[in-house]
Amino acid sequence: MNNIQITKNEIISDIKKRVEDKILENENADLLIKLINNAEDIDEAIEIAHLGNKYKKTGLNYDVRLVKASHVIKYLYKDENLSFKNKDAEITHKLIIGENYEALLNLLIEYRNRIDVIYIDPPYSKDKMGDYAKTNYNNNITRDNLLSMLYPRLVLAKQLLSDNGLIFCSIDDKNYAYVKCLFDDIFEERHFINTFVWKKNSSGKTEKDKYTVNTEYVLLYAKTAMYALEEVFKPLAEATKALYKNDDGDGRGLYRLYPLQKPRDPGPETTYDYVDNNGKVWACPPKGWRMKQSKLKELENDGRLCLTNTTLSEKAYWNERKSEGKRIDTLWDDLPENSAGTKELEEIIGKDKFDNPKPVELIKRCINVANNNAIVLDFFAGSGTTGQAVLELNKEDGGNRQFILCTLDEVTDKTPNGIAHDVTTKRLKRIMTGECYDKTNKFKWLEKNDILDDNLDVYEIGKVSDFENVDGKTPFELINEENYGVKKFNTIKEKIDWVCNNFEITEKEIEE
Repeated sequence: MNNIQITKNEIISDIKKRVEDKILENENADLLIKLINNAEDIDEAIEIAHLGNKYKKTGLNYDVRLVKASHVIKYLYKDENLSFKNKDAEITHKLIIGENYEALLNLLIEYRNRIDVIYIDPPYSKDKMGDYAKTNYNNNITRDNLLSMLYPRLVLAKQLLSDNGLIFCSIDDKNYAYVKCLFDDIFEERHFINTFVWKKNSSGKTEKDKYTVNTEYVLLYAKTAMYALEEVFKPLAEATKALYKNDDGDGRGLYRLYPLQKPRDPGPETTYDYVDNNGKVWACPPKGWRMKQSKLKELENDGRLCLTNTTLSEKAYWNERKSEGKRIDTLWDDLPENSAGTKELEEIIGKDKFDNPKPVELIKRCINVANNNAIVLDFFAGSGTTGQAVLELNKEDGGNRQFILCTLDEVTDKTPNGIAHDVTTKRLKRIMTGECYDKTNKFKWLEKNDILDDNLDVYEIGKVSDFENVDGKTPFELINEENYGVKKFNTIKEKIDWVCNNFEITEKEIEE
């Protein structure tokens, strides 16, 4: 079964789920399925499926940016000058430079249903009341453009995610409601997990006719109900750490006294007067004890009760904590603020190269919810923060995460050679090897950090006509199967079959 038919089947499966959720009538779904089965390509199928979203209960309606067919195959070719290997490093990460829609189509060839975590920070507008405004990529973007631009990319992203995969999306307060509706359309509202509120600054700046905005949002969705979340913890407050000040000198270390009184809901098994081993009677608290009498006796016999104060307490030892903090909730006010992301980038590549990069710790928290062998994708990679987050986590916990970044090589006043060449690749090269491409190694980050190792393969997107017949320039000669995790074919017939079965989906262009 070729990639186009696989994608059609996935889209049809989503339509059938909409019928089950009573979002679509059976008759309308049957018509959509018939049209999709007769669609000529993947993008026509996506546009037909979108008709089933236009009148969903959310009421969200926008125009999908049109995709037109072409006879030009887009393929990945390796940039040997930007790629590098570190001695003894086992993990090879990927950076794709080019239009991310074309990159996602190419990733489907190797990574369909294999990506564990996606984090994106799309170029949402900083406008007021919907007016045009510059984004951090210096593009002009309206809300309708934002939604229509994201729609086909999120459809492809969903196909890349594994069945237990997760996707995070950073968004501001002006676009949050609309982007959440878009995610509800594509990933289904039942697969919404959380919205996290991130405190991005502590500014006391007063804004005229409104209150100061110091938060942004991070959406979290799953592909299916099969997902699992790893335990992630906030750092413990200093005031709480200070409570661990007692030490009996018995080798167990520092401990704090933890109340044994039950705060509410007394029950017969926890309502009793406790008699300790010395015969002292500890009167039952008003709401009872936190545990049964037998468990309390076990603690005493193990030397874990404080019997010298007027109140009976348990000794809670610092080195027996499962973590140094408490499980995260939806308020992320403990992370570095937005200015930290700017400072981090400046210490690696200098000042004034990229506006408003996210802090590494913010993205590390997102990635941490998946297992430490996850494949992590960011197709709005910008300065490459997600790559650094993956590398740092691997260093901290011995994980084997792999990152795949996609970034458009946008030329700006700050990046005359393009963002990918002036920022993303240089950032990754410096933190992974300790030097830049020109062998210079004088940058502040290196003064207080160890290099993060690993290998990086950098790809760019090439184009070739599907009917090109000039010797040395046919798709079968230009496309290297090893760039897609495939061993070299033994025969040209095998190569031709592989190209024909996989690359038709890349022959698309999005109308601007």
